[in-house]
Amino acid sequence: MRNSSRGGVIGAAATVFAAVAGTAAALPIPAVPGAPPAFLGNPAVAQPITGLPPVPQHPYLAPNGSSGIHDDGWMSNTTTRPGPLGHDIRVVSAVIGGECGSLTFDHAGRIITTCIGPSPALYLLDPVTLNVLGRSALPGDPGAFLRPGAFGNFTGGAYFYLDDQDRAVVASRDGHIRVFAVNSAGDGFTVVHDHDLTGLLRPGETFNSALPDSNGLLWLVARTDGVVGTLDLNTGAAQVIRLGDGANGEIENSFAVGNDGDVYIATNRELFRFDAGPDGAPAITWRTTYANSGQRKPGQVDDGTGTTPTILPGGYVAITDNADPMNVVVYRTAPGAAQRQVCAVPVFGAGAGDTENSLISAGNSLVVENNYGYTGPEATLLGKTTTPGFARIDIDPDGAGCHQVWANTTEAAPTVVPKLSLATGLIYSYTKGSEPSDPWYLTALDFRTGATVWKHLAGTGPGFNNNYAGISIGPDGTAYLGVIPGLIALRDN
Repeated sequence: MRNSSRGGVIGAAATVFAAVAGTAAALPIPAVPGAPPAFLGNPAVAQPITGLPPVPQHPYLAPNGSSGIHDDGWMSNTTTRPGPLGHDIRVVSAVIGGECGSLTFDHAGRIITTCIGPSPALYLLDPVTLNVLGRSALPGDPGAFLRPGAFGNFTGGAYFYLDDQDRAVVASRDGHIRVFAVNSAGDGFTVVHDHDLTGLLRPGETFNSALPDSNGLLWLVARTDGVVGTLDLNTGAAQVIRLGDGANGEIENSFAVGNDGDVYIATNRELFRFDAGPDGAPAITWRTTYANSGQRKPGQVDDGTGTTPTILPGGYVAITDNADPMNVVVYRTAPGAAQRQVCAVPVFGAGAGDTENSLISAGNSLVVENNYGYTGPEATLLGKTTTPGFARIDIDPDGAGCHQVWANTTEAAPTVVPKLSLATGLIYSYTKGSEPSDPWYLTALDFRTGATVWKHLAGTGPGFNNNYAGISIGPDGTAYLGVIPGLIALRDN
């Protein structure tokens, strides 16, 4: 039955993708009949979070909140923009032709996103209507969409970033790094640079993320063999090293870049700090092994951490490990730290917790989400959902340890990258109900207490499954989220 339902979801999604590829006007995502509650809770009153050290603006990325799936170079998943407060929310949905998992915003407020499916492409979208303004095809492998693990494969452009000149930098499936600029007519893209790095890759190695460090050197990772590379965007000089062999040393997420050339990359066994060597080559500054049960738990893409590393002020970086129960783990970033690990705080209980989404960081606080039970879209069909759980962990004021501030054990968020708005004091997540129509909700939690404030129905059925995409808060306060066939937008009226 499980294989049958999975095949049905994949087949239906492929049909939708093929039918709309190349269209311009937004077609709404079809919903499953049903009448789940449209709104639960009460609209919020903004309670801004103040007094926190700001996340520094990276000199080679678009403004914080606009540059990528995790908002900034620190991968904080925190924005200064106000999100919806729950006032008569309007929902707009669009079948685009693939899951628009990473969203960025140019200086004109337009959406630039990669939408990954049988025909992956870079899109320019109207932020109000979600209409397609322009499209540029990306190298793809249509057959990959039908293979096992397709819904947990983030290579080939699912991660990309917008630079300080409004250019999209995409690590493509074919081993090229392409830099795209919106053309003068505003109806498409021009490739302004194309770096062919195929000579550095072995068969089966595919880039899954690229980001510049604070000096402008581009860093690259590929999932298989733990490939870490650098590319000088001015000269084209590129170098790679390999951290693993096959499944040991796998890198399945993106990475974080700090203020001083420091780069933090996690494999399924270790966390590394890198700094560029004198010749620009990747150099390991320190490495540490994290606790690992050896399990690939339901909800994980591999048997390691599911988090992109997250930097915090004060010289800290955090991930989750793969112990059972899972821990939120904080490390000191300084090269010569006498004790690397600050703390490891268990969350969600044994046999009931894992995550495949980056932590939220705000000041000395971290918020983690439980994804235990998500094995693919079939895990949320016919009223099914995943194990609930959110938790907030704070580093102690003296930096000697950490403690849990609160836990929410009622809300089930199968795979979303949640976001914190400092302007509203709300954590925005995407949760799944258990009604037969399979309702999906934009859900707001109180950052201070973890309590659910409100939930607004985004839609019903598999077309509204976000499948690891991240919430993005746009310049006008709209909450955007990629879903399997495209994109949804939710905004206060």
